[in-house]
Amino acid sequence: MKRLFLSLFLFVIALQAGAQQPVRVTHEVTPEGVIEFIAEIEPGYYMYSTDIPKGGPKPTYVKFSELEGVELVGELVPLEEPMSKYESVFNMQVTYFEEYAVFAQKIKVLDENFFMKGTLHYQSCGAMGCVPGRYDFTISNGEVAVAPAAQVGEGDAASEVVAESKPADAEIDPWSPVEMPKKSSHSSIWVTFILGFGGGLLALLTPCVWPIIPMTVSFFLKRSKAKKEAVREALIYGASIVVIYLLLGLAVTLIFGPAALNELATNAFFNVFFFLMLLVFGASFLGGFEIKLPSSWTNKVDEKAGNTTGMLSIFLMAFTLALVSFSCTGPIIGFLLVETATSGDIFAPAVGMFGFALSLALPFTLFAIFPSLLKQTPRSGGWMNTIKVVLGFVEIAFALKFLSVADLTKGWGILDRETFLALWIGLFILLGMYLLKIIRMPHDDPSDRNTSVTGFFGALLSFAFAVYMIPGLWGAPCKAISAFAPPMFTQDFSMYDNTFKSDTHDYDEAIRMSREQNKPIFLDFTGHGCVNCREMETAVLGEAAVLDILQKDYIVASLYVDDRALLDEPFVGKDGLEYNEVGEKWSYLQQHKFGELSQPFYVLVDSNGQPLNGSFAFKKDVGDFVDFLKEGLKNYKR
Repeated sequence: MKRLFLSLFLFVIALQAGAQQPVRVTHEVTPEGVIEFIAEIEPGYYMYSTDIPKGGPKPTYVKFSELEGVELVGELVPLEEPMSKYESVFNMQVTYFEEYAVFAQKIKVLDENFFMKGTLHYQSCGAMGCVPGRYDFTISNGEVAVAPAAQVGEGDAASEVVAESKPADAEIDPWSPVEMPKKSSHSSIWVTFILGFGGGLLALLTPCVWPIIPMTVSFFLKRSKAKKEAVREALIYGASIVVIYLLLGLAVTLIFGPAALNELATNAFFNVFFFLMLLVFGASFLGGFEIKLPSSWTNKVDEKAGNTTGMLSIFLMAFTLALVSFSCTGPIIGFLLVETATSGDIFAPAVGMFGFALSLALPFTLFAIFPSLLKQTPRSGGWMNTIKVVLGFVEIAFALKFLSVADLTKGWGILDRETFLALWIGLFILLGMYLLKIIRMPHDDPSDRNTSVTGFFGALLSFAFAVYMIPGLWGAPCKAISAFAPPMFTQDFSMYDNTFKSDTHDYDEAIRMSREQNKPIFLDFTGHGCVNCREMETAVLGEAAVLDILQKDYIVASLYVDDRALLDEPFVGKDGLEYNEVGEKWSYLQQHKFGELSQPFYVLVDSNGQPLNGSFAFKKDVGDFVDFLKEGLKNYKR
């Protein structure tokens, strides 16, 4: 009903716009028996094509009032591929022409003395509104010599035209670009900042940083006669810390560049390197060894700071802190840079480092302004080493995620979902045992055998988390870790049927299946290294309400943009470039056709690749996703 009123409203606007028609139509009849309607469209206006769904604007169609000695073959079709865009007024994708359009209607002549009378109906729109139009025509044997059907032999031009006169929707190239509606994308920049800020807070609690805070604040208070001056120098010191780590984040971006940062997320070599690096950092936190920078670096910077004055000396002191604390902050910084660099966001490393530096610098500044707060802070002790060891377990657990990405992109099959979960279960059981002081690490005080209350609750959470993951060995979704664990299709054995599965991993195959089964297509642009994709597959796509619709009413095609498998033969895009990998082909499709590169990215299309509604990205709302699927299905049936 809403669309009916919108159509009436546009019609009223057209009447007010005046009698001037922005489209001029003429016709020709070819000797092969094809009526061609040629439309010349004024600049600033466009004319709708023939394949407009019901409830939308007026499509172009032809209606015959008289037919003598002739019959129609097929439907009215455009001879050239129309453009496509999403119109929010009608909430649908529409096809249209600008400047020029030609529509063809195939006829079959039964008698030399034939006669036709009809009207071509159409609608054009522009800045001044929409104008419905009509073109009345008559055609007889006196106008054009068309051979009767009995005189047309097989294999001639007329036969070729008949072969081309298929329904209008079959004329559309499934790879042709479409204009998707603009959507407000969920930005992860705040998530990156929070991750960095949390990393800085953890670094503060390590034995390399925490004891330095009272020493540094005391130094500033003694160095300056007035408290105001001490506060000013402490602020400069904190700002220097932020600048140092921010420059580190910017350096990562400048060295690798935006394209390389995006490539890092799925490159098998780099993911194996990151796995080994985090494994080494984790072993260092457990107490296996210490990662230290050369002492000569620290000594030189410290000496330079002592010989200079003013802001430069304060900056060098902050740089000395960065060097001295590296054995504790290095693994945290390394993990943070790896996470942000592999996110594919060019600003992520800098934002992450800014959050890290800000949380690291705040205590020095706050305690300099309010030195009495230092008396209320806990003293250094064994609890700081416990934090280091806990971080070591966590880093080793996250290291497995990067090995999993490399395994998936290369198809090695060495770290399926069961193996990954078994390793995580073992790690968190061992962590619980450590917090209960059942097992000890090299830097722990051997005389301290009493479990603290904090350690008890920490162990309880660790054991509970391990128990939570055990059913995952038999296929349980384990939604809490879905972002990090390998996808469900790597599961060798599963007792659960409610898992998201694809019908195909090939776009052209999905088009073929859609035409055979008369179903719309659910396009899932995803990636092996896409954390948000795994979350959506478990939290949304794996829900019964969503699965029921996908399995019954859609052809599901999951296209992995980071699949490094080689194509049987190179794919050449419309840009003239050659693509050799499967993932490159699907990445090109997503960017070329839909103008999008992020994952997850979900689109509902018909049998010709034309969108049925808007797109859906990362949003863990089952209700909204069900509405998204139902709307697409409703538009497809129309």
